[in-house]
Amino acid sequence: MIDALTDRIGRLVAWLTALMALVTSVVVVLRYWFGEGTVALQELITYAHVLVITLGMSYALKAQAHVRVDLFYSRFSERRQALVNLLGHCLFLLPVAVMIAWTSVPYVASSWRILERSPEVGGLPGVFLLKTLIPVMAVLLALQGLAEIGRALRVLRSGSTPS
Repeated sequence: MIDALTDRIGRLVAWLTALMALVTSVVVVLRYWFGEGTVALQELITYAHVLVITLGMSYALKAQAHVRVDLFYSRFSERRQALVNLLGHCLFLLPVAVMIAWTSVPYVASSWRILERSPEVGGLPGVFLLKTLIPVMAVLLALQGLAEIGRALRVLRSGSTPS
């Protein structure tokens, strides 16, 4: 179930990269061909970028696209890789995700209290919504971490890769 959610979110945010490229092209054309700039469009690119990064983290974890020191890992047996994954997720990923979620809530709540908006004239009003993605990202990352822990435990128990 977690993998399915992560896949859906991953596919959705992948489309945002195309939107970012399109909006960036529009900004460039407006600025250099027509001499016009628009803060809202530039901020839209930033908002999309934040969405891709924060919501795409759990998908990157699921797809094994995250940064890993592969010098030794690639030479390990499947069981040893599962053990490394299990320890890494339990000792590092989950505690960091919990810490990010826990410490970001007051920051996000403060932003919601004032319905924080862009300080730029003509900027987008939803800064508080962007900040909300911080604990959401942490929860999605923790959920996917739990799925990865389950996968590692199945490999360690059975000695074979789970489907």
